[in-house]
Amino acid sequence: MSAIPSPLSGRVIAVHVQAGDAVLAGDPLCTVESMKMEIPIEAEAAGVVTELMVEVGAELAEGDLVARLRAG
Repeated sequence: MSAIPSPLSGRVIAVHVQAGDAVLAGDPLCTVESMKMEIPIEAEAAGVVTELMVEVGAELAEGDLVARLRAG
């Protein structure tokens, strides 16, 4: 099980996955707007999303947990 933290502060403007989705390394989990830029937060490894902690409009601080992945 791996936890994916937010690398920056910002507002979630899109969520690209839901719990149960299979992802590959580099797949976008969500997109965060920070300093007028849109930055995707990506899966660090292939796996299955077991838990998603964000929704559109949520404000994230650096280090906040975005999702948990199970190797798969």
